[in-house]
Amino acid sequence: MNPAPLSGQTAAVFGGSSGIGLATAEAARALGAEVTIASRTEARLREAAARIGEAETAALDIRDAEAVRRFFDQRDPFNHVVVSAAELGVGPLRKRSLAEERAAFDSKFWGAVNVAHAARIRPEGSLTLVSGMIGVRPTGGATVLSAINAAIDALSKALATEMAPVRVNCVSPGRIETPWWDFLPAAERQALFDRTASGLPLKRIGRPEEIAAQIVHLMQNGFMTGAVVLVDGGGSVA
Repeated sequence: MNPAPLSGQTAAVFGGSSGIGLATAEAARALGAEVTIASRTEARLREAAARIGEAETAALDIRDAEAVRRFFDQRDPFNHVVVSAAELGVGPLRKRSLAEERAAFDSKFWGAVNVAHAARIRPEGSLTLVSGMIGVRPTGGATVLSAINAAIDALSKALATEMAPVRVNCVSPGRIETPWWDFLPAAERQALFDRTASGLPLKRIGRPEEIAAQIVHLMQNGFMTGAVVLVDGGGSVA
């Protein structure tokens, strides 16, 4: 077995400075890829690059279509592109402002569209989007986020036909312990994780590296396209 199956290949990870994106960049680098990470904050990018060991960084807002276009125009085509970036809030629709909900759509859905529109990917390469399990099992506690995730699932399937032979897939995680949850007080956050875990067959929530493992698998599997892969600890069937 090749210990570095991505050797000689390049990967761009949008949202690569934390959480699932950072874990994906680390996993791709460990498999031999040359990695570029993009996110909004320079300081977090520097910290992430130090953790990865070797990575190019690019500070940009995925909502800025022109900035995304410049990112790709200034570089050779990539073998693999991953989109995990999103600036999101969560809550019932009627308890959040419409401006907040539009901003969430602009970030997670239109951010993915901006990347797909501008991406320069080698014909044998891949584009992987990240949605979320509530796209297939919606909840009124996150109404618009449920809709965004469902839209990304559909986007990835449509892009698989439009962008072929580039492979386009989507990974749909369940609840994952990432810094995104840091907006909650520690005790409240842990209580949420415990409640979620109690309802799952595996009796625990997920880790970023478990989602990253699926993403890098999709990079390597040349016969996978148009797939939406649930990695949710059994949440969609519990």
